Amino acid sequence: MTPTRFSEGARVIRQQSSHRRTAVRTAALVATAAMVVVGVQTGTAGATVVNETGTEAAATAVVLGAPQRAAAIRQAQASATETAKAIGLSAREALVARDVVKDADGTVHTRYERTYEGLPVLGGDLVVHHRKNGTRTTTKATKARIAVPTTTTATAPSADEAREGARKVIWAADGKPVLAWETVEKGLQHDGTPSERHVVTDAATGKELHSYEAIETGVGNTQYSGQVTLGTAAGFTLTDTARGGHKTYDLKGATSGTGTLFTNSTDTWGNGLASNRETAAADAHYGAAVTWDFYKNELGRNGIRGDGVAAYSRVHYGNAYANAFWSDSCFCMTYGDGAGNAKPLTSLDVAGHEMTHGLTASTANLRYSKESGGLNEATSDILGTSVEFYANNASDAGDYLIGEKIDIRGNGTPLRHMDKPSKDGNSADYWSSSLGRLDVHYSSGPANHFFYLLAEGSGTKTINGVTYDSPTHDNSTLTGIGREKAYRIWYKALTAYMTSTTTYAGARTATLSAATDLYGATSPEYTAVDAAWKAVNVK
Repeated sequence: MTPTRFSEGARVIRQQSSHRRTAVRTAALVATAAMVVVGVQTGTAGATVVNETGTEAAATAVVLGAPQRAAAIRQAQASATETAKAIGLSAREALVARDVVKDADGTVHTRYERTYEGLPVLGGDLVVHHRKNGTRTTTKATKARIAVPTTTTATAPSADEAREGARKVIWAADGKPVLAWETVEKGLQHDGTPSERHVVTDAATGKELHSYEAIETGVGNTQYSGQVTLGTAAGFTLTDTARGGHKTYDLKGATSGTGTLFTNSTDTWGNGLASNRETAAADAHYGAAVTWDFYKNELGRNGIRGDGVAAYSRVHYGNAYANAFWSDSCFCMTYGDGAGNAKPLTSLDVAGHEMTHGLTASTANLRYSKESGGLNEATSDILGTSVEFYANNASDAGDYLIGEKIDIRGNGTPLRHMDKPSKDGNSADYWSSSLGRLDVHYSSGPANHFFYLLAEGSGTKTINGVTYDSPTHDNSTLTGIGREKAYRIWYKALTAYMTSTTTYAGARTATLSAATDLYGATSPEYTAVDAAWKAVNVK
């Protein structure tokens, strides 16, 4: 792993094996002497695996520091008018640069939002791919020409809409673009999760065109991670200065606000029991650190937004709240304490899952409904699972099960199974035309299944003590390309080719483009991606 700074001392969560304790103590000594240690735990990071032609290295994103990324976005914005003309946009349209990804081979992927006569175009986002040889291609969320008869309307937002801060927009995500109002309805969902429901209505008729929930929830493995090293700050606060200043706060049962920053008289946090308030904080803080390290060391990303700035975590939300959620509005993670306040949802795959919602919002911004919503949830399952494997933590071995330890259903079964999603009783194994009508946690099934098949292949096998048996829609027999290559392909597709309206068919195209960039259009990896999609009925 890349060397990272830590403050001195060990932070105790729960007992681990003697060889793991020795490794942590050794890391602490190195931190004291040289102010650098090798990451958190003894993760699996290493040099990028490059194929024979070196294609993967060439197409891998270059790590940009915060100043370099900000400069690249400013440069993209400065030339946005020229770019808009070059890709054929009308004089009424403008581009707003959101992100820039630079590949080692000189290719630049610039992600833009679009406006029309100054109004935001929802579903108008696009990515411009500029190759070193000067060629330019564009991936658009919609192929429709952006145009409406007028941007003025005789109807004003209702009193309720006005109170909610309605904004005028162009809705372009479904079919012909129309003038619309977007409002945000805030409240609580049925289980106590905060709600930020975005509603888009036709400005002429008042008809609801689209709605989605911006608070994205998920659950995962609540088993504690053993004795680990945490990044803290002087004065013993849970502030990870080596990872963008990530902080962990105690909500103390509240359901709003930031909470109180965890502080201590020593640098030892928690005792492995839920009754100790610091234990959940230590787990959340560790999960955030491992997720940061995974993004940086494996995927070359400097924080969730790529700007080197950390999100923050809040623990002890509400009373017996059996969930965890990510919110873009606060750029933060929030964890409940589980049924009976006995099992805080603060484990590795929870942290990885939820913070990946922030990654998705900062890149493709997959809308949280229909097929794009299923892909959003699958992205969090895929990369959250990858974080768990990356940690190489003896107390929480990597697996392709989601939420197998929290026992939400009370019968000991996982929430989701990536090898055969239908085992949970709700998720789909394969794509069908009705998939978009499922809850996004269940329409994620085919993408989760695709990832498992791409990484591990079909049939029966045992990994880290868990037995899997993955079928295929076309009765094909698949051999996996390995988890690392699989998550690099998915990440590349997410950050360079997917847009807010990407469907399963679009995800297939995006991952094939990513496989081409990383390994070549005639590579075994490309062939494997194509076969894995066919195996889940996406053709």
